[in-house]
Amino acid sequence: MVKTPRHKFHKELFTHRGGGERPAIVVAHDENLQSRFIVQRVLELREQGVALSDIAVLFRSSYLSFDLEIELNKANVPFTKFGGFKFIETAHVKDLLAYLRVIENPRDAVAWNRILLLIDGVGPRTAETILTDLLARKPGKNLFRDDWRGYPDRVRTLFETLGGVMPEHLAPADKVASLLLYYDPLFKRRYEDFNKRRKDLEMFQQITERYRSVGSLLADLTLEPVTESISDISPPGTEDEKLVLSTIHSAKGLEWHSVFVLYALDGRFPNIRAAQNEDAMEEERRLMYVACTRAKENLFVSYPINVYDRESGLLLSKPSRFIAGMPESLIDAWVVDEE
Repeated sequence: MVKTPRHKFHKELFTHRGGGERPAIVVAHDENLQSRFIVQRVLELREQGVALSDIAVLFRSSYLSFDLEIELNKANVPFTKFGGFKFIETAHVKDLLAYLRVIENPRDAVAWNRILLLIDGVGPRTAETILTDLLARKPGKNLFRDDWRGYPDRVRTLFETLGGVMPEHLAPADKVASLLLYYDPLFKRRYEDFNKRRKDLEMFQQITERYRSVGSLLADLTLEPVTESISDISPPGTEDEKLVLSTIHSAKGLEWHSVFVLYALDGRFPNIRAAQNEDAMEEERRLMYVACTRAKENLFVSYPINVYDRESGLLLSKPSRFIAGMPESLIDAWVVDEE
């Protein structure tokens, strides 16, 4: 097969404006510090009079904003998302949260109903019967070890799994790892695009690693998204003002006063698979160009270090090759670490 040569067109880029702030390259000690840095900077910009709707956070893939969404909710910063569902709105994340809610509160009827209906052969009537039986039993830690021999094998497997992750000494990340092993076959049968959704669950597990209890994890993950403007710093008439979160694909043709580009980390942007294909790498480079040229005044390009990629088994710690080695005269270099 003869490969068609790639046609390139020479471009000479220029600006009509002089001066202004230099782009900032921000390295964060970990993923959560990257999120907290962005929340802090967004609040500072808002206090300086920049409307939330004129600030955007851009990312290569939808799942890369999940950690930031949690921090924005905790800080009561309203946001809208383009190019993907919000973290807690995805069906597969709701499934996993339902298992955790049952562990934390075995009498949560709504969560029970959701996870029972995930089981093949269990319909609404069977789920209602099991739920009635559950609520009639004496609550306690032995609930999952009671005699459930009257129910189908798949239901007993569920109770055995839940009983195995009940001990309080188990860290939330360990509990989620066990639940994911149980959930995986159900996940594959329920969602045809499970390979695409799997990254969401991997990010979920990474997020759980910084929590010490399921209760605190659920408290953060189940916060209601803010629907009103931030208190104390919002002038009248900004009730509908929201920060913009967007995939880069969905940001084409748009501009904002200030732009944050997340996860400019080699292995995330460009992603690992792109390195195996020249055309894919050119597409990644083009996306980085699109992302960075969305900013009119301020540009922050950030990346966390020491990020473990479960798919490849690699520890990602290098800046994106698209920003590595930039002359210091053209950028401001920032480092974000715990104080």
